[in-house]
Amino acid sequence: MSETFFSLEIQPRFNETDALGHINNTIIPVWNEAARKPIFEIFNPELDLGKWDLIVAGFNIAYLSPTNYGSPVSIKTWISRVGNSSFEVTQQSWQLGKQTSETKTTMVHYDYGIDKSQPLSAEIKQQLSLLTGE
Repeated sequence: MSETFFSLEIQPRFNETDALGHINNTIIPVWNEAARKPIFEIFNPELDLGKWDLIVAGFNIAYLSPTNYGSPVSIKTWISRVGNSSFEVTQQSWQLGKQTSETKTTMVHYDYGIDKSQPLSAEIKQQLSLLTGE
């Protein structure tokens, strides 16, 4: 893996705007989830829901500036922390050269069969640690 972050460009849709013409604050988490797909593929290359082993433990979003309809938005995604069974994903949204939000999401490697977190393998930790965002 040569990239240190992932980037996804999104064209905002009219139905994602609120009464003020801004992208609704509930839309950014949806875009962030879409932009985490390459991270999901590290754990589950086929994205097989029967073998899903990640869970969102929580997220915090700082809305820095309005995101607007009419111009593409780039979501930059990288790993900001790797723990024993969890890791933190940082994501920034950018529009017209201006950062509009930053999100930090805690993801947990999880076994749904026993409802318990599972340690990250050394191989997964290595892959995640390469995604520094720099």
